[in-house]
Amino acid sequence: MTDRRLFLKAVAAGGGLLLQVAIPGARARDSAAAAAWEASAVLRIAGDGKVTMTMPYVEMGQGTYTSIPMLIAEELELDLKDVILEHAPADDKRYVNPALGFQVTGGSTTIRAAWLPMRQAGAAARMLLVQAAAAQWQVDPSACRAQQGTVIHAASGRRLRYGELAAAAAALPLPAPEAIVLKQPGEFRLIGKAARRLDTPGKLNGSAQYGMDVRLPGLKVAALAISPAHGGRLAGLDEAAALKVPGVRQVVRLDDCAAVVADNYGAAQKGLALLALRWDDGPNAKLSTVDIVADMARAAKQASAKVRSEGAPEQALAGASRVLEATYELPFLAHAAMEPMNCTVHVQADRCEVWTGTQVLTRARAAAARVAGLPEDKVIVHNFLLGGGFGRRLETDGVERAVRIAREVKHPVKVIWSREEDIQHDMYRPYFYDTVRAGVDEQGMPVAWFHHLTGSSVLGRFLPPAFNNGFDPETVDGAEAPPYSFQAIRVDYTRHEPPHIPTAFWRGVGPTHNVFVVESFIDELAAAAKADPLAYRLAMLGQNPRAEAVLKLAAQKAGWQGPRPAGAGKAMAGRGLSVQFAFGTYMAMVVDARVEDGEVRVSRVVCALDCGVVVNPDTVRAQVESAVVFGISGALWGDITFSNGRVEQSNFHDYRVLRMHETPVIETHIVASNEAPGGMGEPGTSALMPALANAIFAATGKRIRKLPIATALQAT
Repeated sequence: MTDRRLFLKAVAAGGGLLLQVAIPGARARDSAAAAAWEASAVLRIAGDGKVTMTMPYVEMGQGTYTSIPMLIAEELELDLKDVILEHAPADDKRYVNPALGFQVTGGSTTIRAAWLPMRQAGAAARMLLVQAAAAQWQVDPSACRAQQGTVIHAASGRRLRYGELAAAAAALPLPAPEAIVLKQPGEFRLIGKAARRLDTPGKLNGSAQYGMDVRLPGLKVAALAISPAHGGRLAGLDEAAALKVPGVRQVVRLDDCAAVVADNYGAAQKGLALLALRWDDGPNAKLSTVDIVADMARAAKQASAKVRSEGAPEQALAGASRVLEATYELPFLAHAAMEPMNCTVHVQADRCEVWTGTQVLTRARAAAARVAGLPEDKVIVHNFLLGGGFGRRLETDGVERAVRIAREVKHPVKVIWSREEDIQHDMYRPYFYDTVRAGVDEQGMPVAWFHHLTGSSVLGRFLPPAFNNGFDPETVDGAEAPPYSFQAIRVDYTRHEPPHIPTAFWRGVGPTHNVFVVESFIDELAAAAKADPLAYRLAMLGQNPRAEAVLKLAAQKAGWQGPRPAGAGKAMAGRGLSVQFAFGTYMAMVVDARVEDGEVRVSRVVCALDCGVVVNPDTVRAQVESAVVFGISGALWGDITFSNGRVEQSNFHDYRVLRMHETPVIETHIVASNEAPGGMGEPGTSALMPALANAIFAATGKRIRKLPIATALQAT
């Protein structure tokens, strides 16, 4: 992502400068790409001086709509507040994410993908504006400088605003990519400094628009009920009572769901409750979590794909002084975003319009076109702010279902999923069944490491070409290359897809299960060796200085060598830690937790991280805090279970999330670095879970090998 070529094009537009940026994506383009040029981001400087950026990424709370403009404003010498943002339309060619090869926001890739291209675009625009001013004043460009939206001639004090120069700048030849001069870190005035988020005022005054906020002339609202058994079908309903509800206009029947269309959501929900729905539960009528896990355990004994094998691991294991082994299970998890799934659609004879919040605009458009039976150029997708994504809005099932309903309705219709439908028909973080073995020497240090993963391949479904040789990089991320130096290592993977249960990316994806397994078992090895968990890890990190540094920093800031937290009364207290490399970021966490009567309370979390160069430190800290809350919720209570083909959880009373008063003190310590940026949206979730489980062991002596923690503690 740091060596991709950049193509620029400058054109005159309405008396201003239109600078287009083309970033070759993962589908590499050759030198002929310049001839078939496509823009992937647009920077417009109008004659009145307004600077508008068409944002190729989406904002779902992670701070993208502030951090990306910071890159542009830094090099263009603008105040951050002077950059106006607009959502990009659906277009894989023009708005490709170079890290992933199509128009998508996810995988903690946004800053990593945008770091060079957006800065180069801002710097190129700055150079053009300076050249235009120098030509007007008949001076050398080196005698001029850009500052706060103006170009200044230092010797004479003359200055011109960008708007006054935009048209002339558009007529100049663009600098070659190698001639674009970027600022050095010591020159940064925005990057690395805390910046207030540009989207906060709109969220405070109510002007920010989410998919749920769509209002259109003649808009109807639909409430839906999907077959409670996964893979089931609608067998029948009685619509007479529903149609008598004031405001109800229509009942829509589909093969696996029913919807009530009304003037408002309240009427739609009342009508839905009166439908007397009858379901055919289908092939999964008796499916349970017990069945799913038993099937996975059998699959784990079958042939597997070799992910990595180095150092003659079988021979090393045979020569070990002792062999330790453990099996770990991680449950299905729901996303439970604050904004439930929703999508507004208007299907007409020759066109279809969609209003929604999505992480994948072009995929949403393709899905809508396929269901509506229209060419893609007849489908328009309007994107909005997302009230939480976490990977859920990387999927298009909500769009597809909304279009199916809208085909039966003459008006535009907003399809809203209730919280119950949202949780019970989510696309879940996969269940994983992992076995780990380690051969250790007489000092208890590992001489052989074996890790066998069994579970679903989300990427294998989402992007089939990425599944090669029996595995994909996302599923084994965090297992294939742990941060430690093992003399001999073998990692294997068995793909096993649960029947009719859709799996999807969840915040932290592969590392959320792999880092949990690796860091939990490393802790077990340390305990078996009667070694301090910190010292044990540091002994294996000598060849990984960045991981070693964050682990030492987290331990020092948490007071690892000092007094341990003490319990009061029947409460038991413990401290645990973890270290990882995920999404291009090194991170360590230390967690203090108390256990009393089976209830866990996390009192303090200390995080140290090295994510390379930091754009907005406030966003980095916010991402850590958010990930900690998300991770505690998942580790303590997250568990989607099945009985008779149905998801047993339905709302926050039985799919619990951390409450404000339960949130611990969270400290974030950032290592200063000029390395290329790493991702920050997801690492905190995967780092938190094993650190918390290790703290539970320190408090109670019980190893958590099966999440969630609350259920594991109740079983003792």
